[in-house]
Amino acid sequence: MESTFSSPAEAALQREAGSAGLRTPLGDLDRVYELERVVGFVRDLGCQRVALQFPDQLLGDAGAVAARLEEATGSKMFILGDTAYGSCCVDVLGAEQAGAQALVHFGPACLSPPARPLPVAFVLGQRSVALELCAKAFEAQNPDPTAPVVLLSEPACAHALEALATLLRPRYLDLLVSSPALPLPAGSLNPKPEPLERFGRRFPLTPGRCLEEYGAFYVGGSEAISDPDIDPDLSRLLLGWAPGRPFSSCCPDTGRTQDEGVRAGRLRARRRYLVERARDARVVGLLAGTLGVARHQEALAHLRNLTQAAGKRSYVLALGRPTPAKLANFPEVDVFVLLACPLGTLAPQPSGSFFRPVLAPSELEAACNPAWPPPGLAPHLTHYADLLPGSPFHVPLPPPDSELWDAPDVSLITGDLRPPPAWKPSDDPGCSALTPKPLLELAESSPAASFLSSRSWKGLQPCLGQTPVTGAVSGRRGIAIAYEDEGNS
Repeated sequence: MESTFSSPAEAALQREAGSAGLRTPLGDLDRVYELERVVGFVRDLGCQRVALQFPDQLLGDAGAVAARLEEATGSKMFILGDTAYGSCCVDVLGAEQAGAQALVHFGPACLSPPARPLPVAFVLGQRSVALELCAKAFEAQNPDPTAPVVLLSEPACAHALEALATLLRPRYLDLLVSSPALPLPAGSLNPKPEPLERFGRRFPLTPGRCLEEYGAFYVGGSEAISDPDIDPDLSRLLLGWAPGRPFSSCCPDTGRTQDEGVRAGRLRARRRYLVERARDARVVGLLAGTLGVARHQEALAHLRNLTQAAGKRSYVLALGRPTPAKLANFPEVDVFVLLACPLGTLAPQPSGSFFRPVLAPSELEAACNPAWPPPGLAPHLTHYADLLPGSPFHVPLPPPDSELWDAPDVSLITGDLRPPPAWKPSDDPGCSALTPKPLLELAESSPAASFLSSRSWKGLQPCLGQTPVTGAVSGRRGIAIAYEDEGNS
C-alpha cells in the first residue's frame, strides 16, 4: 500500500527494475554515444570526476560507456541512473553529490539552463533518416516554393537537417534550418546576429523577419506509436507555433507525413479548458517539479503572487514525480500547477488518472492575470522562464485600482458569475475578510475550512466542555495489529 508521500521500502525492494532497453553492440558504442567528442570534452576541461546521466532506456549501455571513457581519459566516471524528477533535465544535484566537475547527458534533453553552473555536454543521439523519402514528403506538403518553412526535428534527428536542406534548397528559396540550443563552448564568441532561441532550438532569422511568418516541417516520431500525444517535444512545438501557419510532421524512417493542424487545435482546446478550471479554482497546489533548472525559485514566488492577487489560496508541495496516489491525498486542492521544464510540464498523463487537473504555469498566468495576454502574443508559452521579468513575454500584474480587476467574468464550465478577487479593496465598509459572530468570536474565511464543512465525516469531535474531567488512566499497549490485551487470537 502506498504511503502518503512515497512508496514503502518493501515495495522498492520487491519491484523489478524493468527492461533497460536493447543494448548497443560494442562496435557501435563509439558512434552512437559520440565517445570521441565526449573524450575531447573531458580532456579540454581536465576533469578528474565526471558524472554520466542516462535515461532508463539507455541504462543497459551505461557500464560499457563508462568503462570506455575511463580507459580513454583516466578520469573517474559516475553513472546517474535515476533522477528525482525528469531524465530530460540535467541532474546538477546528483552530480554535486558525487563531487563531479562536469556532466555528460545522454539521450533526449529539454536543454533548459541548469540552476547552478556546471560544464555540461549533451549527446542527443543520431537516428538514421531517409533523406530522399523525407525530401519527397516535404515537396508534397509544400507545393509553393516561395512559402517560408522551418525545418524542425526531434533531437536525435537534428544531425540530418542540414543534409535535408541541401536537397531542398535548389527549389525552395525561403528555407530555415533550426538546430538544438546546445550550450556554447567555454571561451567561444556568440554569433552575430544572435539567433532566436525558442522551444530549445536556435533559429537563424535574417534581420526583419519573425518566426510567426514561417510554416513548419517536423522530422521525427514513429509509426509504431499508436498515440501521437505522448511526445512532449512535438506538443511543445504545436502549442507554441503560430496558429495560422501550416505544421506537418514526417516519419524519418518511411517518409510518411501528417498534417498536425487538427492535433494542434485539440491541444489548444485542452489548454483553454484548463485555464477555465484554474479560474474557477479556490485552492491551488503548486508542485515543485524541478530543482535543477534555473530560476525555479523565482518562478515559484511568481506563481504564489499570482494566486494571491487573484484571491486564491496556494500550497507548495514537493512530492518528486507527481502520481495519482500522491495528489489524491490533497482533495481540498482544486487544481495543481506543475513547475517543471517544458517537457516535464507537457509529459503525457493517463486519461482520468489524476483526481484533479494538472496545469502548466502559463495556464495559471492566463487565469490569474487580467492583463494577459499582451497584444500580439500568439504562442502558448511552455517554459516558466518566459513568464518572469526580463522575458519579452512578461506581463506585470495590474495595480489594485485597475479596472481590469472589475471586468465581469463568467465561468464557461459552471455558468456562474465569478466574484472579483477577495484581496481587492472595496468601498463597502461592511465588507471584510473577518466576520463577527454572535459570541464575539472572529472567524477567518478559509477554503480548507469550507471544504471540511462540506464533508460528511469531519474527524473526531473534540466536544469541548461537554465531557467530565477525569484522571489519566493506563491505556492499551502494543501496536494496532496486536495489542497486549488481545491475546494470540
